[in-house]
Amino acid sequence: MTFSVHGLAVARGIAIGRAVLVASSRMDVAHYFVKPEQVEGEIERVRNGRNAVVEELQRLQADMPADAPHELTALLDVHLMLLQDEALTGGVKHWITDRLYNAEWALTTQLEVIARQFDEMEDEYLRERKADLEQVVERVLRHMKGVASPVAPPASSPRRKTQQDLLLDDTVDVPLVLVAHDLSPADMLQFKQSVFAGFVTDVGGKTSHTAIVARSMDIPAVVGARSASQLVRQDDWIIIDGDAGVIIVDPSPIILAEYGFRQRQVELERERLARLRHTPAITLDGHRIELLANIEQPGDAPAAVRAGAVGVGLFRSEFLFMGRSGNLPGEDEQYRAYREALDGMEGMPVTIRTIDVGADKPLDHKAHKDNYLNPALGLRAIRWSLADPAMFRTQLRAVLRAAAHGKVNLLFPMLAHTHEIQQTLAQVDLARAELDARGEAYGPVQLGAMIEVPAAALMVRTFLKYFDFLSIGTNDLIQYTLAIDRADEAVAHLYNPLHPAVLRLVADVIAEGERQGKSVCVCGETAGDVSMTRLLLGLGLRSFSMHPAQILAVKQEVLRADTRKLAPWAQRVLDSDEPAVAPGQ
Repeated sequence: MTFSVHGLAVARGIAIGRAVLVASSRMDVAHYFVKPEQVEGEIERVRNGRNAVVEELQRLQADMPADAPHELTALLDVHLMLLQDEALTGGVKHWITDRLYNAEWALTTQLEVIARQFDEMEDEYLRERKADLEQVVERVLRHMKGVASPVAPPASSPRRKTQQDLLLDDTVDVPLVLVAHDLSPADMLQFKQSVFAGFVTDVGGKTSHTAIVARSMDIPAVVGARSASQLVRQDDWIIIDGDAGVIIVDPSPIILAEYGFRQRQVELERERLARLRHTPAITLDGHRIELLANIEQPGDAPAAVRAGAVGVGLFRSEFLFMGRSGNLPGEDEQYRAYREALDGMEGMPVTIRTIDVGADKPLDHKAHKDNYLNPALGLRAIRWSLADPAMFRTQLRAVLRAAAHGKVNLLFPMLAHTHEIQQTLAQVDLARAELDARGEAYGPVQLGAMIEVPAAALMVRTFLKYFDFLSIGTNDLIQYTLAIDRADEAVAHLYNPLHPAVLRLVADVIAEGERQGKSVCVCGETAGDVSMTRLLLGLGLRSFSMHPAQILAVKQEVLRADTRKLAPWAQRVLDSDEPAVAPGQ
């Protein structure tokens, strides 16, 4: 019987194949007390399990194929750091030594303690790192029980031919799709090396590691599908609709034929888009549009080049700081990372945003361990940096040194006050003076500000007195303008980039930048949303920064656009009490 399961669409495309089920990531764990003389033995069991997983992950890193997504390397690094984090290992020792828990019980108890800390984080991306911790613990438990990794290429077995088989000309090479409760980065690496055409997981969100890797690998995927792994049976035919976030189980031949046709259309569309890579992004009326890439790690730069980006509009430098257990990267390490990004972009400009973290970020930094009632409104982004000038100038010196090797723009997040601007620029001057005193070479940088809070948008003229360019972070601007926590499911439906107040703030910033002859870029999710491209062009935007996978689709919209016709339509949208994106011409 045909039925559908709904989840979150995180990687576009359609996959059709037979289901390969992965066992649930939740393992049964025995709970019992040990005798005092058994304590050292239990600690040793956990240590051996942890060391085995460390060796396994290091081996996977060493054997990683050249075409593996950089995101996998970064996520494996996160898992390795979690395995060796004192918060985990020290806590496990406490439960075994003080409470006499057996090794497995101690491990899962400490997992729950740390998991609750993740649940309390305001940042959606960081909340979802709890899944990484759960997978690390599960892997240790598997080694302690002698159980193999859940992902392995399935053995072929004879099957009874069905209508679906005959329709798809099913022979030996049957497409396979993975259905799991969750997948770890290590599992994803094995997934990359095997034969799966797409995957479905019960858990995860749009910023979970499975979603990140799926997008980087351009594999159709649906996450957060709740009980999919329990509803789907081994060897069921299923369709993964990565555009709609739907899984169709046991589809009829008619549905299969329809999705088979759509699958071929998607493949043809991708091939057609790929031909646009070297085409300049110029509108029909002759405006050259700058299409830039957002990256998280230096190794993301080559993928941005392959996608046709003409530079990096947002290097989220905070990813260099995360998961370090208090051991923040020093100046030389940061300098090397920024150099690597510059080299990877092959001479094109790189915009580096200074660290954007807050009280809810698990950097374990000694100066920022207090509890905050509302982290979104607390000590985050530039406020965090200005509260620790030594750390801030370490980053500034690294960026300035990297600028000696290529075009670097320096971007500051969440500024709202004139005195913050002045303090920030003073720190840049101090960083230059420190490099001069050391006789260290550095290069010129353009200085920019993020427009993320309504106060900044309303003060745009003041901001442009101090900065060379502006970058509109639509994700936070929408959140703060509408007083909505976009990670809160109860109000997420109110998060609307087309709200009149949001559009007017965005339009005013773009218009003032144009009046003063200074660049304005949009670097939030709105920039990569093709349904918003024509509206932003009509409002006068000429610079977009987005995930590399979105660049070609946005470029296609640019090539088809005539801003002379879009401008009056965009003004009508702007004047509307209930704006909606409709065909602009």
